Amino acid sequence: MSAKPVKHGLVAAVLATSSLFALGAAPASAATFPLCSTRIVQHFDLDKGQTPESIVLAPNGTAYVAFAKARQIAEISPSGAIRILATLPAPADGGVNTPALGFPLTVGIDRATDGTLYFLYATGTADLTGVWRLRPGGTPQRIAPLPATSLPNGLALDQSTRSLYVADSTGVVWRVPTQDGTATVWSSDEELAPAGFLGANGIKLRDGAAWVTNLDRGTIVRIPLRANGNAGSAQVSVTGLPGIDDFAFTGSGNEIIAALDTTNQVTLVKPDGTHTVVLTAADGLQGPTAIALRGRTVYVPSAAYLTAEDPNLLQAHLGR
Repeated sequence: MSAKPVKHGLVAAVLATSSLFALGAAPASAATFPLCSTRIVQHFDLDKGQTPESIVLAPNGTAYVAFAKARQIAEISPSGAIRILATLPAPADGGVNTPALGFPLTVGIDRATDGTLYFLYATGTADLTGVWRLRPGGTPQRIAPLPATSLPNGLALDQSTRSLYVADSTGVVWRVPTQDGTATVWSSDEELAPAGFLGANGIKLRDGAAWVTNLDRGTIVRIPLRANGNAGSAQVSVTGLPGIDDFAFTGSGNEIIAALDTTNQVTLVKPDGTHTVVLTAADGLQGPTAIALRGRTVYVPSAAYLTAEDPNLLQAHLGR
């Protein structure tokens, strides 16, 4: 979710039928390495609230996205066909009490190996806010309520323990077993706290730790996962990433590709914490919100929260 300047624009204002792999290319920026062959492969409908906030890929080439403003979960086939799988019920008060934003939104999404989708819904109301599940061919069901005052944003599934980790932008990480659905605070480390707007945002699990972005602070923190399942102390691994939303590991050690929403950039972060901008508005970015990889192919959804022009899905090749 994007940073503070977006708030009023989102409240006020906030894949077509073309092929996911065959749409025309966007202008290339000077940053052609290590990301190259950059092109927009899908345009979304802003008027329908198709602001992609999170993405997860299935092995067969299907993509699943959370359309934040539309309160929807959508499936995008390899050919580019969009199918709406679920539209979440609107809160009775319209979501005006959703923390920091003032409107209801579907947010982080992840997928189990059996095809079950888990995703987050923030409404500012106790009856709807929390972790939701959608089994193949089923209907959406809330499996874990979260406080109305929370802003669940990023989601990561530990396939081995069947536990979900939720980055809450009010400054905590929740842990939710997929079986009983009882949410407990896993970490409330001060490095997760906001500095005026949104704190903890994106989250991924890797090498015995949860890696969490902090949008306000422009950081990525690493929180060790102890043998007993408890959280260790958060360690700041990367700084200087203003407006960071979500991210993905490239598969090369702890190398990361991160979406910087408010600066309209994508950056490559090396394991030593140094980082280089690899995509910009010249490549077609419209406020990137997340990153997903399949092999060497990088997918970047943009929600156009600030530009209010062209929410889209960009594809690039990760070279070396």
